[in-house]
Amino acid sequence: QVHVVESGGGLVQAGGSLRLSCVASGSIFSINTMGWYRQAPGKQRELVASITSGSSTNYRDSVKGRFTISRDNAKNTAYLQMYGLQPEDTAVYYCNADVRTSRFASWRDYWGQGTQVTVSS
Repeated sequence: QVHVVESGGGLVQAGGSLRLSCVASGSIFSINTMGWYRQAPGKQRELVASITSGSSTNYRDSVKGRFTISRDNAKNTAYLQMYGLQPEDTAVYYCNADVRTSRFASWRDYWGQGTQVTVSS
């Protein structure tokens, strides 16, 4: 079994910063892509940023230049450093990990429970 746990959310003023962490644990053989998604009230969940095991990154346009995703493969951990936060960044942020539990297992997505980020104006 695989568990994904996010941390680091909170309440900040506009222009502030936060660093989110995501740790995957359990029966992990390897992790491919790790990604951060967010979901605001009444909206669909959207991809914020993702990073492959080889550290190739992808960002949605609205966060480019403000957010940075990184990972520590040895710790099965991904981070999302967020600068210049704006009220429109307010959402629950979820971590996703694409995991194999053994050499011959299929890749499967695992999600965390989410961490709330609230940006006040």
